[in-house]
Amino acid sequence: MPSGEAAVHPQTLGLAEAAAAVRAGRLTSGALLDACLAQIDAVEPRVKAWVHVDAPSARATAAERDAEARAGRVRGPLHGVPVGAKDIIDVAGMPTTGGARPWAHTRPGLDATCVARLRAASAVVLGKTHTTQFAYRDPAPTANPWNADHTPGGSSSGSAAAVAARMVPLALGSQTVGSVLRPAAFCGVVGYKGTYGLVPVDGVIPLAWSFDHVGVLTRSVADAALGFGVLTGAGYAATPPARPPRLALAPELLARAEPANAAQIQAIATALAAAGASVTEVKLPAVFADLHAAGQVVVESEAAAYHEPSFRQHADEFWPGIRAGVASGLGHPAPAYVRANRTRLAFREEVMPILAAHDALLSPTAPGVAPRGLGWTGDASFCAPWSWSGTPSISLPSGVAPSGLPTAVQLTAAAGGDASLFAVAAWCERVLAFSAAPGL
Repeated sequence: MPSGEAAVHPQTLGLAEAAAAVRAGRLTSGALLDACLAQIDAVEPRVKAWVHVDAPSARATAAERDAEARAGRVRGPLHGVPVGAKDIIDVAGMPTTGGARPWAHTRPGLDATCVARLRAASAVVLGKTHTTQFAYRDPAPTANPWNADHTPGGSSSGSAAAVAARMVPLALGSQTVGSVLRPAAFCGVVGYKGTYGLVPVDGVIPLAWSFDHVGVLTRSVADAALGFGVLTGAGYAATPPARPPRLALAPELLARAEPANAAQIQAIATALAAAGASVTEVKLPAVFADLHAAGQVVVESEAAAYHEPSFRQHADEFWPGIRAGVASGLGHPAPAYVRANRTRLAFREEVMPILAAHDALLSPTAPGVAPRGLGWTGDASFCAPWSWSGTPSISLPSGVAPSGLPTAVQLTAAAGGDASLFAVAAWCERVLAFSAAPGL
């Protein structure tokens, strides 16, 4: 390692810290990678975050990054930093399993665009993280790093766990319902999914084309802004706004949360208000009552459209959740699909002025902390409205419950408000001052 090494434990560095240390010559990419691999060796048997770790290729890439850095050729904002990708996302030369059995596995020759952009930013792609089968409901083998008897959430189970367990500072996830933010909440990390369509989804196994988003899991808002900016080419900054934010709070969402979680959201709202934020109660559009059923019809119909050819040959090899979803989707008539889409588009149209009138809507990310057991990934209904309306959302860790599991809060902005949402999230993050980590 270079003299004046950046950290005693390099794997604990966040994304921006690690990139800055490598760029400044205080840390080599090889030393950072070795620290991440050592952490994987130490905790992976308990956490099971990874499907595939390509250490030889990662070491070769890290050596190239170090040679470039010594020559003064730092090629991008993530130069030499190890990252992971959810195993529905193609990484050239690595298997894409989709959490399925061997008949569904592929070994792509091209990166998904989101992975190609990480490489263009000079990141080191370390491997593939576990996903629920085809990013639906059937759990992955991953355990929660805070307590292995609890779910890490899904479907980006491995990505959230790998970041929480300090195996990598950034991992890609995807969200169709609640698959980035919910595991982020359960694992005590930051999860971000942006405005629909900002990140290309080519090279990503689809679940529902109308709702699929690629997102990022990191350990801070600044890191999420950096990673998401690489994916979009927009260059976001997590600089708190000059004035305290205007926040909205929907009591009907709190009423659906577990009492302890509703109480912590109210306490957070009070703390944010004491720090200067305005918090205004709002009522969601009446069509919200029909949104969940409508969104489910769209998800099932579009999943069935994609999986139908293989489902006819391999139905028995689909796990029960995705099998039931595809079977249900094959039974939805076209008029039902059209009506469902009209309902979710009506919600989008009616909720957008409410969101636009505030800097962010404050809500639970999930009903409560991570449920006990690995047979269910948890309730995604608090994230679903924002996936189905295509609006940007972020989950921030907010504390630790008496159970020892992390709590979280969700912030949502109007479509296209990604830059301002990062700023608001940075302001809220500073007030929340969360610094806990799993005791691995």
